[in-house]
Amino acid sequence: MNMRNQWPVLPIVAGLASGLLTGCGSETGGSGGTGSSVVMGMSDDVLATDPASGYDPGSWLLFDNVFQSLLSFPKGATQPQPELAKACSFTDSRATEYRCQLKDGLKFSNGDALTSKDVKFSFDRMLKINDPAGPAIMFPMLGGIDTPDAKTVVFHLKTSDATFPSKIASGAGSIVDHRQYDAGGLRTDHQAVGSGPYKLDSFDKDKAVFSVNDNYKGTAKVKNSGVTLKFFHGDRTALKKALNDGDIDLAYRGLSASDVAGLDQQDGSKGIDVIEGTSAEVQHLVFNMQDPVAGKLGVRKAMAYLIDRDALIKNVYQGTATPLYSIIPAGIVGHNTAFFDTYGARPSRAKAAAALRADGMTGKVKLTLWSTPSRYGPATDEELKAIAGQLNASGLFDAEVKSVAFDQYEKDIAAGKYGVYVKGWVPDYPDPDNFTAPFFGKGNVLDNNYSNHTISGTLIPDTAAQSDRAATDKDFGRLQNIVAAELPVLPVWQAKQYAVVRDGVYGLEYCLDASTVFRFWELSKS
Repeated sequence: MNMRNQWPVLPIVAGLASGLLTGCGSETGGSGGTGSSVVMGMSDDVLATDPASGYDPGSWLLFDNVFQSLLSFPKGATQPQPELAKACSFTDSRATEYRCQLKDGLKFSNGDALTSKDVKFSFDRMLKINDPAGPAIMFPMLGGIDTPDAKTVVFHLKTSDATFPSKIASGAGSIVDHRQYDAGGLRTDHQAVGSGPYKLDSFDKDKAVFSVNDNYKGTAKVKNSGVTLKFFHGDRTALKKALNDGDIDLAYRGLSASDVAGLDQQDGSKGIDVIEGTSAEVQHLVFNMQDPVAGKLGVRKAMAYLIDRDALIKNVYQGTATPLYSIIPAGIVGHNTAFFDTYGARPSRAKAAAALRADGMTGKVKLTLWSTPSRYGPATDEELKAIAGQLNASGLFDAEVKSVAFDQYEKDIAAGKYGVYVKGWVPDYPDPDNFTAPFFGKGNVLDNNYSNHTISGTLIPDTAAQSDRAATDKDFGRLQNIVAAELPVLPVWQAKQYAVVRDGVYGLEYCLDASTVFRFWELSKS
């Protein structure tokens, strides 16, 4: 995702895409919700209310609650289950035709009937608009959609893609009312018409107000009477104050590592608790393979031998992340420890020096590490300064850190101006494909001039065609080993996911899992 990404994860169940998918949760209608309304705060903004545009964590949070997809991720799992669909399956062994049968009696929140026409319209519209800040980039394989009748949808894929069910179960698969949206343009009124558990009642720069959708027909059981989402626009101090003052019931995505660690140490003594969940958000150092310094394998190897991830986690992130030793995070099918196996967990100056000598480098390596805290958090600058300190302490490097605003950062990366820079990634869907194809396949989103034909020409297409995802372990292991050897990126950490709640608010443990879906309907307040 256009670097929506920053990352969580649990094992994917084998064969998720191959057979007929049947419901595994009880179906409910819109009950109007029970219990009190909940007020939630976050430092992220919601950049879009139109699912043809939004491709950021805040926007997908809105989509996951206001819109439905054909499939959805149950709490605590990474295998999609039917949501709008009664059942879906691939109809061929090559995973190039995917058929879904819709449930009966589906309606949007405004009462309009939801049929296969709306499903086709939603995907055709997203691809036609092809918004640079939208999710169309996820569907290069989609060749066309047929609707034989009002309840049947058939997707025709140009190339094999066994991850297609997971892609359409994400926020990118949100279905809109064809009567309420322009087929060729984005909505600009900050309104939304979907069929999810909630309706968007109002939206402005400071808050969004959601009420329960009485027309909802799906697997969610709503445990509150509505949610108000307050935006703090990156102001972490204000977010923490609002929580302490009782102006919000919970804080999600926005508190600093030190805030989370400090609140966790209070152990509920101030009526505030820290809830920890799994996460596949990751962060890498990225190397421009054409840079005169970072382009040298010896330099990249020396950095891999010197960086102390444990110290970074302890001193910068205060235990709110874990060291990452591969490009596929722990908990995702196919994960291995290629970087641990190749470079070890403890710094080795001797091995770093040997790597530099083998590449003909004898003096100190002058290096700039580029950072952008506006996208990846204020700790990013501190982290890169700590990495520079580790490199310099070896006596082998003369490293410095420069930090720029995100817009300029992205332009400079695209222009090839940086040798080493940081990138974070939050997965679109919890599958190893989403941690590899965007980085090493065609259209590499890292802009680091790296290509490997074995990866892009064989391993990525072969794994994409494998419906039994557990059977991809060997190929993904080989891919990770190649990346560890060639070092176009250096994995640094895998995040933990946190929310901070006041006493009397429940259900957060069902909102923080590998799917990255924050489920409003699980929240309750006494």
